[in-house]
Amino acid sequence: MGIHESGEMYLETILVLSQELERVRAVDICEKIGYSKPSVSRALGLLKKGGFLEVDLVGNIIMTQEGKELASRIYERHKTLTEFFELLGVSKQTACADACKIEHDISDEAFDRICKFVEHGF
Repeated sequence: MGIHESGEMYLETILVLSQELERVRAVDICEKIGYSKPSVSRALGLLKKGGFLEVDLVGNIIMTQEGKELASRIYERHKTLTEFFELLGVSKQTACADACKIEHDISDEAFDRICKFVEHGF
């Protein structure tokens, strides 16, 4: 099943929260991204239906292997693009915001070239 940009953003948010918290719940996502509980619940339902996550009986959100892999890929893009923009002299706040916009749409070819640039400086 394909996933939309918003789904990727939710998975990335869950990944980041899972690094900060012992367990991730819908309310944690609401607080992190500022969306309403019904919006988050709907998105989580779609991600669950797509096989990207599971929700246990007490509301803990657990990413499946597929969900973890996709979230890790998107988050790695986010970090690398942010670093790239900062190397160009862009402020951290703007670099992070721009990376968030681009991470979902950039081609693998362009991203690979940026990775090489960031790693080797050319």
